[in-house]
Amino acid sequence: MNAINQSGWKPQMNAREGGAPMTSTGNKALMLEEALIFEIGSDETCGVDLPEVDAAASRLGDLARERPIGLPGLSEPEAVRHYTRLSRQNYAIDLGLFPLGSCTMKHNPRLNEKMARLPGFADVHPLAPVDSIQGALEVIHQLAHWLVTLTGMHSVAMSPKAGAHGELCGILAIKAALEACGESGRKVILVPESAHGTNPATAAFAGFTVEDIPATPEGRVDLAALTARLGPDVAGVMITNPNTCGLFERDMKAISDAVHEAGGFVYCDGANFNAIVGRVRPGDLGIDAMHINLHKTFSTPHGGGGPGSGPVVFSEALAPYAPLPFVEKHGDHFVLVEEETARQEQHGSSFGRMVAFHGQMGMFTRALTYILSHGADGLRQVAEDAVLNANYVLRRLEDVLDAPFGGSGPCMHEALFSDEGLAEGFTTLDVAKGLIDEGYHPMTMYFPLVVHGAMLVEPTETESKAALDQFIDALRSVAERAKAGDASLKSAPHFAPRARLDETLAARKPVLVWKEQPLAEAAE
Repeated sequence: MNAINQSGWKPQMNAREGGAPMTSTGNKALMLEEALIFEIGSDETCGVDLPEVDAAASRLGDLARERPIGLPGLSEPEAVRHYTRLSRQNYAIDLGLFPLGSCTMKHNPRLNEKMARLPGFADVHPLAPVDSIQGALEVIHQLAHWLVTLTGMHSVAMSPKAGAHGELCGILAIKAALEACGESGRKVILVPESAHGTNPATAAFAGFTVEDIPATPEGRVDLAALTARLGPDVAGVMITNPNTCGLFERDMKAISDAVHEAGGFVYCDGANFNAIVGRVRPGDLGIDAMHINLHKTFSTPHGGGGPGSGPVVFSEALAPYAPLPFVEKHGDHFVLVEEETARQEQHGSSFGRMVAFHGQMGMFTRALTYILSHGADGLRQVAEDAVLNANYVLRRLEDVLDAPFGGSGPCMHEALFSDEGLAEGFTTLDVAKGLIDEGYHPMTMYFPLVVHGAMLVEPTETESKAALDQFIDALRSVAERAKAGDASLKSAPHFAPRARLDETLAARKPVLVWKEQPLAEAAE
């Protein structure tokens, strides 16, 4: 029986492995078992000794709390140890290769962090007088210049906070442009099957009807199907390039020309810009709007829910409808244009604001540092190395894992595999769980939807050949076990802090509230 501590907490341990004895604590050497914070502390105690004070009259009236808040009291070392132990159970880019596809989880140079923490950037207040934040505004202005230059577009909106927020920005600009020219009857947005999953959600949120465009057998947009669907009711197309199959859309210019001829606009999801930065300018392909995930391409911290940043670049046709605010340079002075009535001759048709202030200052500083430290040749090498690494992964694994588009030529930034060829009853999920035991975060699973049992791997440009070889060997080992029908994979992971969960039950009936159990009940 597992040991129970004085609070009644019972360690949740994996099954005995390899005949090794089970520990009384639930710890596995330096992999420390950790209880919930409620199970460690008690709401009857406080971690700090405070003197008794006389009760004061409450000014909260009927809003005053009627019962204790129920938070556990922990001493400082208890609190520090609790969160440090939890942090050890996280996987991070600073620990190893992060193979999530379509996410560009790459190393974030520490130089970026140092610059973002400089006084005047880290502590800038959004309501500070413009004259006191000239340096910060210059950073925004200079970053905007380089984003426009790198994409070959006309202008950029810096304020959107993330990729999906940028998508909404672009679609709202398209909507405003259509309304301005009397084309508000265009209510359909075409979204290819190979586009990012947020694209149709964004279009629907903005009030458009979404229609799918099929992919060709080689994983690219079916140009004939798209052009056949164009008509007076189509507002535009949302396309991801390179797409989520890891392939460059060779017909992008033809797609743009056809959509423009039919009176629509072209939105490009720029989440995969890392694969083409310095090599391809989306503006040359006829794109009207494209968001750029600064937290992907330009190496700001990615993961954990933020912070993100998704500036949107616009063609000349859409530039007048871009949101406020934006930074302008008047002589040697930088101005933040915030009023919808300002600069009517250039920005009088703006659809309004996306956010209260100017965007993510920390992300702007990191991204500009990244761009300036790499230079033009360095940014070009980013794309080339990212594509090289992905193709290396693809070719080294295609003999053991099915590569549905391996015959379509070189991939771009990510390698796509499927669960075709695994032993009966074995799935992508089993491969992913087995990879956890090998010390890696799993790749993106079951996406894109056009591939059954998809496994999407994006190694990025920051991984060395040695790091790639180690990951490839690990994935190859797990794939060979799945093809051989190794039953132990069905219960993997075995070495993680928790064994395999019932993910369906966890999603449908999540336990979100902790309830204290009596000691006898916890001991069962």
